[in-house]
Amino acid sequence: MSRFIESIKVEDQKIFLLEYHQKRVNETFAHFGREGSLDLAKIFKNLEHDEDGLYKLRIVYDLDKNFKTQLIPYAIPEIDDFQLVENNCFDYPFKFEDRKEFEKMKNKAKAEEIIIVKNNHITDTSYTNLLFLKGKEWFTPTTYLLNGVQRQFLLKNKKIKETEITLQNLKQFSHFQLINALNDFDDMFVYPIEKITNLPESSEYLEV
Repeated sequence: MSRFIESIKVEDQKIFLLEYHQKRVNETFAHFGREGSLDLAKIFKNLEHDEDGLYKLRIVYDLDKNFKTQLIPYAIPEIDDFQLVENNCFDYPFKFEDRKEFEKMKNKAKAEEIIIVKNNHITDTSYTNLLFLKGKEWFTPTTYLLNGVQRQFLLKNKKIKETEITLQNLKQFSHFQLINALNDFDDMFVYPIEKITNLPESSEYLEV
């Protein structure tokens, strides 16, 4: 049976974006024809977590409602370089625990992190959604692999906009940043677009 993961931000004993995580878990159970769900608030309460600081609450679960938890101290990583990696067949609509395909792509890359290109469109990194800066506005690709909770929250609160981001228009953006449940919308971790080591210089890139 497939297993799924939720990685939830816990900081100073407070849990973040809980309604978005709960919605995703509920939708996972419903999609696979299972009644009921897990109660994430109850799971967190039962941990009796009383430590300050930033933690990742990792919940691995299956559709029979078996689950295990880990509460791990977390620090936002700073990444040296990124590489565009093409994979036109990859789908990741649910947060499956099985991440072999991501690891395979990362192992082939010559950079610390990958940006996955699908059918000529920018999608996600191996563990986050992406935001790109044009002028003073931040945009996220319409062609995500996983509609992450932070992405949904920022769109709902009109802090970012969606747009089509392709290999052809990627260089119209000056900077980018990575977002997920633990990586907030944060000007501290903004990368110049040149951090992508194989930026397309021309349409010739598409024929490789």
